[in-house]
Amino acid sequence: MSGETNLWVLLKSTQPVLRDGEYVFCTVNQKLDELVELNPIAFFQEDEGMTLILLREQADQAALSYNSTFRMITLSVHSSLEAVGFIAAIATKLSEHQISTNPVSAYYHDHLFVPATQAEKAMELLNNYVL
Repeated sequence: MSGETNLWVLLKSTQPVLRDGEYVFCTVNQKLDELVELNPIAFFQEDEGMTLILLREQADQAALSYNSTFRMITLSVHSSLEAVGFIAAIATKLSEHQISTNPVSAYYHDHLFVPATQAEKAMELLNNYVL
């Protein structure tokens, strides 16, 4: 199953789920095999270092620094990686209410990291999204 590409269907079927816990973005200069014990939910190798997305508690235990805390909202609709405009429409809606969005697209779903203090408002907006 390759996922939905129709923007109208995606927006009508978003079904956001607010995940438990607070997440942080950290950067480290270690190799991934040295970081496996932290159990990051995502990582990305950049020129400046490895970016990890992990639970705040895990970062605190490892004494990793971070600037902000986020909540993760999973958009439960199975979106295609080739869908056009889905994340742009969602990010635009949230930006109209001064909510920053850090999206991560995975094979089945898109995940939004929004400031922890604005997560409930983001959920309200997403649950009441009107085309």
